[in-house]
Amino acid sequence: MGFGAGSGLSGRPGSTVMRALLCLVAATTLALQAGAAGAQTAEESWPNRAITWVVPFGAGGVTDLVSRKIAELLRTRLGQPVVVENRPGAGGTIGTEFVARAQPDGYTVLYASGGPMTIQPNLGLAKLNYDPLKSYVHVRGVSSANQILVATAAAPYSTLAEFVAYAKVNPGKVNFGSPGPGTAQHLAGEMFQAAAGIRLTHVPYKSGSSQMTDMMSGILDVSFDYLAVLRPLIDTGKVKVLGTTGTARLAALPDAPTVLEAGYKDAVSVGSTWVSVPAGTDPRIVGRLSEALAAALADPAIVADLVANGQVSIADKGPAEMEPFIVEETARYKRVIESAGIAAR
Repeated sequence: MGFGAGSGLSGRPGSTVMRALLCLVAATTLALQAGAAGAQTAEESWPNRAITWVVPFGAGGVTDLVSRKIAELLRTRLGQPVVVENRPGAGGTIGTEFVARAQPDGYTVLYASGGPMTIQPNLGLAKLNYDPLKSYVHVRGVSSANQILVATAAAPYSTLAEFVAYAKVNPGKVNFGSPGPGTAQHLAGEMFQAAAGIRLTHVPYKSGSSQMTDMMSGILDVSFDYLAVLRPLIDTGKVKVLGTTGTARLAALPDAPTVLEAGYKDAVSVGSTWVSVPAGTDPRIVGRLSEALAAALADPAIVADLVANGQVSIADKGPAEMEPFIVEETARYKRVIESAGIAAR
């Protein structure tokens, strides 16, 4: 039986119950719609508060120096503070893991690097509580760069050949510094000594600034690091350049030979950085952050800064390109680490 025009609900025994049910259904529907609208607004209005920009290394290192400039440009682009938070330790894995465990709401962002993501998984120095592919959404590439091998100003060697000759007659007596085990700088030293047939002593630090202080004081003999960190020390003569870890000379250091030129092809080492967020982050947030990063990295000041510091932009790699890039980098380091027997050290 249908409810015709003359049937009316008011005259029936169950009319009050029926009206109550209809009201309940309507109220529930409105509540669900309101909740959905609210949830949608949260992503669409991102960001509406400060973003924490996690750097998994100490202040003063290359990762920190470059990332702070990008964070400042993002603040302008996104209209919200981008607060840099250094979380160093364990070769960058502490800060990297911190972001993996963060809420996937777009308010905790990782300035990622190859050490914790593509090197550490192959070294087996410690159990990693994150998966470089499954624990993150990799938003956009930033840069790739060769490293520079520098020695103290008073060192009795001034070229790669002289350094190797000295190290061969002083096995284990020459030390080299890095921001920690498993970092790109550590691996560069391990790769070089394996390729050159020498034995160096590794001295790990928690920050690039402490490492460079010891370089200037003569506590460290040599270090592998990036031009962004070393440029002031090179320009003031506090350290001297022995060579670079790339396949081609840097425009910023045209007189510095490469390890490839010196005959150590297995010592070629290139470090990369990019930006990641926790897995599960809404694709709309990832998209907005990716676009903002692309614009920031196209800023003339950043472009000039990358060139001046011996870096090559990989900002053309968005979310779709980053995962294959990381897979390829991990496989490359795996081959080198296994062939040199570095994982067993």
